[in-house]
Amino acid sequence: MELRGWNQLDVILFSGDAYVDHPSFGAAVIGRTLEAHGYKVAIVPQPDWHGDFRDFKKLGRPRLFFGISPGCMDSMVNKYTANKRLRSEDAYSPNGRHDCRPEYPTIVYTKILKQLFPDVPVVLGGIEASMRRLTHYDYWQDRLRPSILCDSEADLIIYGMGEKAILQLCQQLEDNPNINHTHDIPQVAYLTTKDNIPQGIQPTDIVLHSHEECLQDKKHEAENYRHIEEESNKIHACRLIQKVGKQYVVVNPPYPPMTTAELDASFDLPYTRLPHPKYKDKRIPAYDMIKLSVNIHRGCFGGCAFCTISAHQGKFIVSRSKESILREVKQVIGHPDFKGYLSDLGGPSANMYGMGGRDKKMCERCKRPSCIHPKICPNLNTDHSSLLDIYRAVDALPGVKKSFIGSGVRYDLLLHQSKDRKTDDAATEYTRELICRHVSGRLKVAPEHSSDQVLRLMRKPPFQQFETFKRIFDRINREENLRQQIIPYFISSHPGCREQDMAELAVLTKQMDFHLEQVQDFTPTPMTISTETWYTGYDPYTLERVFSAKTPKEKLAQRQFFFWYQPEERRYIEQRLRTIGRADLILKLYGNTSTNRPQHPNKSYKKKRRR
Repeated sequence: MELRGWNQLDVILFSGDAYVDHPSFGAAVIGRTLEAHGYKVAIVPQPDWHGDFRDFKKLGRPRLFFGISPGCMDSMVNKYTANKRLRSEDAYSPNGRHDCRPEYPTIVYTKILKQLFPDVPVVLGGIEASMRRLTHYDYWQDRLRPSILCDSEADLIIYGMGEKAILQLCQQLEDNPNINHTHDIPQVAYLTTKDNIPQGIQPTDIVLHSHEECLQDKKHEAENYRHIEEESNKIHACRLIQKVGKQYVVVNPPYPPMTTAELDASFDLPYTRLPHPKYKDKRIPAYDMIKLSVNIHRGCFGGCAFCTISAHQGKFIVSRSKESILREVKQVIGHPDFKGYLSDLGGPSANMYGMGGRDKKMCERCKRPSCIHPKICPNLNTDHSSLLDIYRAVDALPGVKKSFIGSGVRYDLLLHQSKDRKTDDAATEYTRELICRHVSGRLKVAPEHSSDQVLRLMRKPPFQQFETFKRIFDRINREENLRQQIIPYFISSHPGCREQDMAELAVLTKQMDFHLEQVQDFTPTPMTISTETWYTGYDPYTLERVFSAKTPKEKLAQRQFFFWYQPEERRYIEQRLRTIGRADLILKLYGNTSTNRPQHPNKSYKKKRRR
């Protein structure tokens, strides 16, 4: 501040992540956006929340507001596994340390700032606040919690991707410093009294069941989430209102999707693409993963029930221009660690670039959470031609030996037969080029399960489509004399999944010659349909009852089937198959060999994983 001749900052951001000046890190995007519009902004990464709070005081009082960006992930997802065990490292902290941020930093940071500067507005952003803007189930505390505005006592939430909203907030606070006069901004949530809701409660508003009603009846909570998801995915959304005690949480509709020019402007800001120099000689695991990658679009129209991408970024794809993408690739080429290989040229879903509704007026009337489930929308343009053009333009740049696709590929888009021959030919061409030129030995895809019932609740395509794609993958590998692997990703204990479903998954994947590696227990995270189904026991769209495995014993029983090929698991799996009346699957998994043989020498593996 002294070097720049600044006496006071306009905005001070507190981040739960280490500071990396890169467009994949939210605090950097917001900081660079504010800077580009002339605001004096500073970022305090991972402040010490103990003792005298000196990190919260050292930059003084901002002219406009404090902003809190708790991190690129929900702090509890970032810290704990599905079994509530501490993760091996914090991917967004130097050297993976776990002691650089508190649990729920949004709440902790806000309370400290309100104690030190009670008259300065505090504005929340990022995944943690965005996904907790209304009553939500918290898996780690195993209880229903109200909007994070109630627990933190912050003044405002900017949910989703916040560039537009934060600029409008700054402009309005310039005109009137009273934060209560900013309640007309799109894509914000705030807490107020009934009398102070702008224009009062309108017939067009959706009034959700109150927090107290949700505490009394889980079906009310399930009913709420159909509205919450639908409105977060509509172009012309309604305002959401929920009573909490004597106050009301008001969630304004989001901004329309960005234009390509607006998204380019965000990615073209002068990022250094490096961690802050204070982290010299320290490793930031998340940065290592993305430092040689380029994100080419925002949004995802997959609508997977367990995913928060569309709830945060929206379902409408916003694609960067080819020129903007190539500019960033050239920056990556200049990175000291670049050896000619881009680790990922992708997005939330790798192959949705340039896709959207042909008739935009139909999209404006649509409230489907997914454009591709249960079937691909006939209005959706699934042409891969523009994506092929991007791949080829990037690969033609001097210095690029290969660009890999590390993001998830939606094979249902590749298999889709449209009414347009050019589109279908492009999908066939893309599939071959992907497999031949953009796979680093292993292609990761996410069938997630094999049961039709579970896949329906997940909003994923039938397992037969994965089998079809694998046959295509294997055929192209044979034709091109390649020796690549396809690595499928699966989830156990998802709502609707029973032990026999996992047993059948084990048999099917064995028949396909897989020893599964990319697997996980379902983790209930705030503001997903799967989480609300898991917690309430109801499908939010049909209000039908849905079974979920919840106890450690039930979850372990499902998870073990992933590892049927481990000799030390066989006896347990055979016992479970007999218990659930599926002894017929023993022969399919193990043939006629006897289990009466010496135990596998590596017993520590089983003990460690069960812990």
